[in-house]
Amino acid sequence: MNRRLLVILICALIGGAGASYLVYRLLGGRPGTPAPQAQVVVANRDIQIGSLIGAADVRMGSWAGGIPKGALTKLELALNRGAIAGIYEGEPVMADRLALAGSGGGLAAIIPTGLRATGVRVDEVVGLAGFVTPGMHVDVLMTGIVPGGNPANGPQVRTLLQNIQVLSAGANLQKDSEGKPQQVQVVNLLVTPEQAEKLTLASSQTRIQLVLRNPLDIQAANPPGTMMSRLFGGPVEQPPAQAAPGGKSRAARGELGTATSLVAVPRPPDVVAPKVRVIEVFNGATRTEVRFTIQENPK
Repeated sequence: MNRRLLVILICALIGGAGASYLVYRLLGGRPGTPAPQAQVVVANRDIQIGSLIGAADVRMGSWAGGIPKGALTKLELALNRGAIAGIYEGEPVMADRLALAGSGGGLAAIIPTGLRATGVRVDEVVGLAGFVTPGMHVDVLMTGIVPGGNPANGPQVRTLLQNIQVLSAGANLQKDSEGKPQQVQVVNLLVTPEQAEKLTLASSQTRIQLVLRNPLDIQAANPPGTMMSRLFGGPVEQPPAQAAPGGKSRAARGELGTATSLVAVPRPPDVVAPKVRVIEVFNGATRTEVRFTIQENPK
C-alpha cells in the first residue's frame, strides 16, 4: 500500500476519535444537574373512599419537580380526615380528595354540600338486585293506586325522579375492583332535600323500583305514566261523582265542568185560607153569634 495513503488514513482515524471524545465530553460526559426535590404527603397504601386517614396510612416522601397543585406538604393536614375519593399507594395526597377537617369519615363525609343521602330498598322483587354499584345513575319509578282515582283502572306507574346518582350499594362506598355484582338490600341515592321528601313519601305509600340508565344520558324524559287498564286496551274510567254535604252530587250542581240539563219543576198552587164571617143575633136580652165559613177562589 502507498505509504502516503496509509499516513492519511491513520491521521483521519485519530482525528475522528478525538472529535468523538470531545463531543462526548461536551454533551454527555459531564454530570447532569439533579432535579429539585420537594417533600409532600404520599399514601403508604391504597386508601378507600370513606376511610379515615391515620398515621399508618400516609408518610412524607420526596417528589421530583414542582409540587403538584393541591398536594399537602404537612403530615398533620391529612390526619383524621375522611377520603372522599380513592387514593393509591405512592400517590400524593391532594386536599380536594379529603373531607373537611372535623367531618369524620364514612358515608357522611362524601355527601356534597346541599345534597342528601337517602336509602331505597332493592331486592329480587323490586329489581336490579346486585347490579347497582356506586357511581351509577338510575331513575326512580313508583307504582300504586292514584288517590281519588277509579280502582277499576288498576295501579298506575309513573317516573318520580330521573338521573339520580347512586352513592353507595349497601355498605360498599366504591365499585368492585373486578366489576362483579353484589347482592345488597339497600341502595343510597344522592338527592336534593326536595327529592328526599318525594322519595320518602313514595316509599311509604307506593312501591318503588329503580331502572338503570347510561350515565352519559342526561336528557330528561317526560313519560305520561301508564295504567293497568291501558295495558289491556280498555277505556279509562272516570271516578264516580262525590256527593256534596247538601245531598246533591257535584255534577248535579254543575261544578265538574260538564253540561247538565235543567228540568223545570211546576210551582205548587197557592193555598188561600178560608174566611170566617160572624153574625150577632139579639133576641130581647139574649145575645147569640152565628159563624159562616166562606171559601174564596185564588186569582
